[in-house]
Amino acid sequence: MRKRIFNIIQIGNKDDWVSRGFDILLTCVIMLNIVVTFMETFDDLSEFFGVFKVIEIVTVAFFCIEYVLRIVTADYLYPNETPVKARFHFLISFDGIVDLLTILPFLFLSGFIAFRILRIFRIFHLFRINTQYDSFNVITLVLKEKWKQIGSSLVIIVVIMLAASLGMYSVEHNAQPENFTNAFSGMWWSVSALLTVGYGDIYPITVIGKIMGILIAFLGVGVVAIPTGIISAGFVEQFRIRSVSTSALKDVANIGEIVITSDHEFLGKRVSDVSDKQDIEILLVLRGELSLFPTDNLVLQKNDIVVLKSGRVTRRTSGENNAAKPKTR
Repeated sequence: MRKRIFNIIQIGNKDDWVSRGFDILLTCVIMLNIVVTFMETFDDLSEFFGVFKVIEIVTVAFFCIEYVLRIVTADYLYPNETPVKARFHFLISFDGIVDLLTILPFLFLSGFIAFRILRIFRIFHLFRINTQYDSFNVITLVLKEKWKQIGSSLVIIVVIMLAASLGMYSVEHNAQPENFTNAFSGMWWSVSALLTVGYGDIYPITVIGKIMGILIAFLGVGVVAIPTGIISAGFVEQFRIRSVSTSALKDVANIGEIVITSDHEFLGKRVSDVSDKQDIEILLVLRGELSLFPTDNLVLQKNDIVVLKSGRVTRRTSGENNAAKPKTR
């Protein structure tokens, strides 16, 4: 019974229609709870607060039952650990913490601001579902692969932001001390300027300050575009790889891979030359930790792993079926 319960409440189990139904039900309950939480902030809807409270009680009770079931079946989630360690592992995991913070604000001290703020964790409850599906995994995969580049760009933004805030404070403090009272006031202005928001509550009035503001505003357009471009390039790369993998599944019998050694005939040749002479289609080139899209001018190097398909789709005829095929695996 516990094993069956685990299979049902396991998010992302696409092979079990009961589990998929539970995922849909859990999503609906989370969304209903979030909507009620928002609606309770409208004083004009005070006459419906009783209904909202009942809905909140029912949804939180559902969360409590789910939380208990996940603790009880945690040993199936972590099969290599003892039951006690498995349950403790779940309690300190992201899913366990989010589940607990979803329930606590309703059960204890809901009138305190700190606990009311914790109610926003109900929104993060949706992450537990999204992380099990491919659409969300693409985002997390891109962030994991590009975290060094994104981190470097964020460091650049912070450095420019600090320089802009100190510079603007030095220029504008004497002219308008009530606005630029300290370096943090300059920090607030630099953030709004670099991120191209421009609230207008603080702005330079001196000639030097305006010149600096113009330069920083133009600089902000380019700086913000750096992490955006990195993430966009990561998405394009992932979708290319996935499209190649999807197309390869249509002809699995003809898929194989070879390793380019020092004496291999493909060594030093371009993808276009290999494809034309050998009548094969190169799908992907694995070079170290990189997955390279096989452009025509890509030169094959030693230790490259080439994923290929025998026979080009655009050229294959009935008489070519006896052509040599790469070893499949």
